[in-house]
Amino acid sequence: MEIEYLWKTVWSGGGGCPALYRTDGGYVVQGVKLDDATRAALRDLADDEDAVYVPADVLDRLREVV
Repeated sequence: MEIEYLWKTVWSGGGGCPALYRTDGGYVVQGVKLDDATRAALRDLADDEDAVYVPADVLDRLREVV
């Protein structure tokens, strides 16, 4: 899969993330791993899936590009 970097959170500091990338037909989100309690609260998380926390400012900017 090829990905194109779009942007990261304004609060990331020196090169940190979360960040958003575009790919054919969708997006890839890079973020902070969730703790076990939060992961346990997710519905139907499959073995090949995971979830990350992403600040709103990373996703809110999508309105500008779609």
